[in-house]
Amino acid sequence: MEHEDSLSAEEIERYKRHILLPEIGGPGQQALKRARVLVLGAGGLGAPVLHYLGAAGVGTLGIADDDRVSLSNLQRQVIHDTGTLGEEKTESAARALARLNPHVRVIRFGERLTGDSAARLLSGFDLLIDGTDNFDTRYAAADAAEAAHIPLVTGAVGRFDGSVTVLKPHETDTDGNPYPTYRDLFPTPPPPGLVPVCAEAGVIGALTGVIGTLMAMEAIKLITGIGEPLVGRLLLYDGLAARFDTVRYRRRAAKP
Repeated sequence: MEHEDSLSAEEIERYKRHILLPEIGGPGQQALKRARVLVLGAGGLGAPVLHYLGAAGVGTLGIADDDRVSLSNLQRQVIHDTGTLGEEKTESAARALARLNPHVRVIRFGERLTGDSAARLLSGFDLLIDGTDNFDTRYAAADAAEAAHIPLVTGAVGRFDGSVTVLKPHETDTDGNPYPTYRDLFPTPPPPGLVPVCAEAGVIGALTGVIGTLMAMEAIKLITGIGEPLVGRLLLYDGLAARFDTVRYRRRAAKP
C-alpha cells in the first residue's frame, strides 16, 4: 500500500522545481502533501494564498467564507472571474484549485469562523491562515489557533499598505520564553468605525497579491521547517514607497 505522502511520477514532475531545492527536496514536498491548512476568506488575501498553496502541493486546503462573488471583488480577488459572479466564493475557489492542481483536496465551509464555530472548523487542520478583513474574526482566529496549538499566519491590507506576521504562542523560543500572542501585538480591537474597511477606504488590487503571496511563503516555511518564520516580527509593506520594514514584538509580562 502506498504511503499517504508518497509522490507519484506526475507529482514529481509537477513539483520538480521544489524538489531541486536542497532545503525542500522530496521530504519537504511530502510534508506539503501531508499538510492540512485552513484558509479564512477566499477574497483579496485568500486568493493568492490559495493559488500558491494549491500550486505548491498542499494536500488539503480548507476554505471558510460565507460570501458570494461580486463584480467589485474582481479587481483583486484573482481566484474568481467574471464567469463566477454570484457564486459562493468557496465554490468558485474550489473549482479554480481543481483546474490548477487535481492532487489538492478542498474542504468548503460556507461560513465565517466565530468563537462558537472555531473549534469545529479547526478540527483536523494543522495550520490556520487568516485573510479576513474584520477584527472580530481576527481575534477569534488568534484565540482558536492558540487553543488548538497550531500556528497562525495573519495578514492585513488597506489602501496601499499591508502587514504579515506569524503567531505560535503555544511554543517557546530557544531561551524558553513563550512566543507572543496576537493580543501582545494588538491588545484590544479598535473602536467600531475607527479603521475603515476596504469597501470604505479602497485598496489597490496588486497589494493583496504582495501580502497574500508573503502569507503563502510563510505557510510553506512553517510546513517544511525551513527558514525563519515571522514569529515575533510584524512585516510592514508600504506600496507607494516600495519599502519593507519590520517591527519586533514580544510576550508581555504577566500582570501581578
